[in-house]
This record gives sequence, structure tokens and C-alpha cells, in this order.
Amino acid sequence: MSQFWSPAVRKLTPYVPGEQPVDRVIKLNTNENPYPPAPGVGEVLRNYATSQLRLYPDPTSTALRQTLADTYDMPADNVFVGNGSDEVLAFAFQAFFCHDAPLDVPEVTYSFYPVYARLYGVELRQHPLNGKRETDLAALAEAHDRSGVILANPNAPTGHAHSPAALESLLQRVTDRVVLVDEAYVDFGAESAVALTRHYPNLLITGTFSKSRSLAGIRLGYAIGSEELIEGLNRVKDSFNSYPVDRLTQEIGIAALKDTEHFDACRNSVMATRERTRTRLESLGFEVLPSSANFLLVQHSTYDGGQLFAGLRERGVLVRHFNKAGLNNFLRISIGTDDEMNTLLETLEVLCR
Repeated sequence: MSQFWSPAVRKLTPYVPGEQPVDRVIKLNTNENPYPPAPGVGEVLRNYATSQLRLYPDPTSTALRQTLADTYDMPADNVFVGNGSDEVLAFAFQAFFCHDAPLDVPEVTYSFYPVYARLYGVELRQHPLNGKRETDLAALAEAHDRSGVILANPNAPTGHAHSPAALESLLQRVTDRVVLVDEAYVDFGAESAVALTRHYPNLLITGTFSKSRSLAGIRLGYAIGSEELIEGLNRVKDSFNSYPVDRLTQEIGIAALKDTEHFDACRNSVMATRERTRTRLESLGFEVLPSSANFLLVQHSTYDGGQLFAGLRERGVLVRHFNKAGLNNFLRISIGTDDEMNTLLETLEVLCR
């Protein structure tokens, strides 16, 4: 450890992203969309006047926020944008969860939440999944001494999604602190709870352009909630970086949002491939958790998850193996193109003989 690090940094265990290979492989380990972004994104890139790059961007991303507001039928004052949903989540931890009380989270969920908790000195109170490996909303609502509640819906890495009605039951019980629902994967078969923000001022929804909009490479995320919550995020943003979203990214985001036909075609293709893959995996002896996301969490009844991961990797197919308590035998498989998934399945047929 460096002698120059602060005590807080010494205690950190940073988030470990999925492997980004240099060699040519089938990459099913980071939940990227297998299809390109909307054609309008290409037009923005081809026609962008580079002379604009000498100027700072609009610090409030007015046009982008308005397009997001139109997309979700919300006022623009209820929308916030940042450099990927991870940055938006970081701002939310600082704005809402730094109280002298624990933050309620599922025990198995997006692994960046514990990282931010350690970074900002937030105590986590983790709740096991229920018997169906679903986020236990009743358990999240039980405690009264909390700094807030955060959950991914659909959950990562399990893929299960609760309905807005089920989330509303949580909101009816948790009224004194912020409930943050991370909807990074919601467009792959779940129903967004954005409409509930009109009735519950403590509900914050976060989302990303990385998954269903095929824009992981530009880092663009957003939040939707009451004006009070958005103002809290803005206070943190303007104390950290007043210009978080650059000029080009703002235009790319607008182009992606406007092409609803391309958006629907891509996500429908991913969902159809996911279901075909699920059926094939089950025929090979895998337990496949129900998923409303662009990935599947699976384990084999006979073969070790770590060994399958290594065997796939040796044959040029990357999936995610978390190798930690509760997940050590599971593989998370991102949904790729039909050809990529066929190669995955053919390789597993060989490994599972």
C-alpha cells in the first residue's frame, strides 16, 4: 500500500469490471448490447462540427433532459443526467444516504453499491434474497432506523424484476427516506416505475444508455424523481463537476432517444434470443433463473461453475463468474447475437458431456 494514501482509501476494495479483452473473442461478460446504436447516432458523429469542442457544454444538459422528459412523460425539472448511471448513483449516495443510519440493500445485487458505501462511509444492512432468489421487498421495508433503501429492478445479477405495484407497497411503508430503484435493465422485459415518482416524492429512478440504447462507450446515465431529489443531485454535481456531460454525448443521447423504432427492434431481438437461449440451457441441465434483463444467471446441476467458466474462456467465449458467497457456482451470461449464443451453446454441449 502507498504511504501517501489516506486511511479511507486504504480500506477500499474497488469495483472490478468485467474483463475487456484485446484478442478477438465472443464477449458475453459485461451485459453490453450486441447491436449497434440508432442510425441517428452515426449521423451525429459524421456531421458534428468539431469547432464546437472548444466550448464548454450546457452545464444543465437542457435539450437532453427535455428529450428524456418527453420520453418518460415527465417535466424536465424532474430529470437529471450524468456520466453513466454509476456517476448518478455516486451522487445519490452523497446526496441522500450519508446519514448516521444503515442503508438497506439486497444481499445479492449490483456490486458497486457496497463500493460506494465504503467510499462514503455508509453502513450497509444487507437482506438475503427470498426463497425464489428474488429481492425481498418486505425485508427492505421492515427497519425504521435507515438512511434509505436501494435496489436494482431488474436485479443484477439475478435478473428478477418486481412490478410497479410491488414497489409501491414498499414505498407505502418507507416514507421517511429515499428509495432508489436502479432500472439499468428495465427495457428488456420489466415495467418501469417512473410513473410512481409523481406520487412518491422520495422515489428516485436511475437509468442508463449503456444497455438498451447500445451506448456503453459514451457513459451516459440519468435519474428521474421529484424536484427536491433532483435539486439534491444538482447540489452534489455542482460541487464536484459543473459540466459532467460533454457536448457530443448530449447530442448522441438525444439521437438515440428519438429513434424508438430502432430501440424496440433491438430490445425485442435481445429478449427473443434470451428466451431461446434459456430453453437450450435448460436442455443441457442448467438451472436458469427467470430474467427480465439482457443476461441470464445459470448454474449446472453437475458441472462446477468455475470449471465451465475456464473451459469457455479457453475456447474464446467470455462469461462472468463472480466466485463469491451465494454465487460461486453461477455464471452470468450476457445475451449476444444469435450466432454468438449458438457458439456458446455448442461449446457448452462439449463441456457438459
